[in-house]
Amino acid sequence: MKINKKDIFYQILFFLCIAVSYQNSYETTFAVWIVTLGLTLKNNYSINLLKHISFFAVIFSVAFIVCIFKNYSLFKIIRDITYLLKPIIGLLIGYQLCRLNSKKAFSLFIYTGLIIAIIHILIIIKVVVQHGSLNVGIIRADAGFFSDYEIYCLIILLFYKNFNLNFSKQKIILFTIVIGISSFLYLARTNFIQFAILFVAIKGYFTLNAKSIKVVFSIVAAVLIGYSAILYLNPKRNGKGLEAFLYKIKIAPIEPFKTKIDVDNWKDFNDNYRSYENIITIKQVSRKGIGTILFGEGLGSTLNLGRKVLSNDATFVQYIPIVHNGYMTVFLKSGLVGDCFLIMSIIFLFRQKKSKIYSVVHLNYLLVGTSIFLIVSNWVFLGLYLKLDNKSIIIGFLIAIKEILIKDNTYQTSIADEK
Repeated sequence: MKINKKDIFYQILFFLCIAVSYQNSYETTFAVWIVTLGLTLKNNYSINLLKHISFFAVIFSVAFIVCIFKNYSLFKIIRDITYLLKPIIGLLIGYQLCRLNSKKAFSLFIYTGLIIAIIHILIIIKVVVQHGSLNVGIIRADAGFFSDYEIYCLIILLFYKNFNLNFSKQKIILFTIVIGISSFLYLARTNFIQFAILFVAIKGYFTLNAKSIKVVFSIVAAVLIGYSAILYLNPKRNGKGLEAFLYKIKIAPIEPFKTKIDVDNWKDFNDNYRSYENIITIKQVSRKGIGTILFGEGLGSTLNLGRKVLSNDATFVQYIPIVHNGYMTVFLKSGLVGDCFLIMSIIFLFRQKKSKIYSVVHLNYLLVGTSIFLIVSNWVFLGLYLKLDNKSIIIGFLIAIKEILIKDNTYQTSIADEK
């Protein structure tokens, strides 16, 4: 069997673009993504993809125009340019690399997730042996805090028949176990939510009918009962292992939405830091008048936290360029206009065109589920703007697969008609 070196090169590029996002170095991620964009640039793109990109392009453009009238440092402007371009670059390279690997798209997607899962499990084993501890905080600090990509792989493996995944039954079982274990060991609340949303989406329960209403209602009821049980157990803040994870779940509904925070109480401040960022962002932007509320403070703007806090880079900072909340970050840079286009991008992704092609129907479901998850992801984790995020690549990749399947089906239908 002849090996195509060009195909291998593009497959390696795809793996690198996904894997690099797991490293805590946005500079490296942006460098790999921008080089990949240049190496895989196409002459034409679908209207559907360009429409999706246009929402993020408007957000960027508004922030860019506003910054012209400001006096920010060049470094801060360039830094924000890389942040606000990230979803656009991710969508493009995901789309481009899928088209360049169209015959093995799903296989490439799953094998990439498998390698990442194996690496994650090995890192966990190393951390446990090295520290002699099952402390969740220590493990997650070294092995990673979440993995959206592995959740997508797990969903596709669980519903492999819906996507015509051409793997043996043994491979499906083995890959599902490995990726499933790795995904669970992140103990990430958002990944559990993501899995639930995508699972429900693939089953078609986000299509409005009597059955879907009953199913969604049952899921909501089960979640409420489960949360009530956690409240009854009352896990403590400094608990170890599973208790620490349950404590994070206990405070999850309040953490991003709290409106009053005692900044002098370090427990209240730390547990509700995301809400603190949101409150400060609204206050800072609103103080500067209706123009800033509508169009933001532009590229290069920063949020004054009013005190120094310990960052993820283990340094103390008072002025930060982005916050955990994607809506608030866009509000800071592009105002309410930017937020409107961010919401429109989610709605656009939700409104997938109906199809009679079996695999395309389920790809539509997956994209619809993604749009619903982005509502949550933007609120707690910056959505597609998160420095560690790779969902924009996934979305671009899935859009390309969908278009390839539609094109192949149209071609086969036309051949059949000629005969």
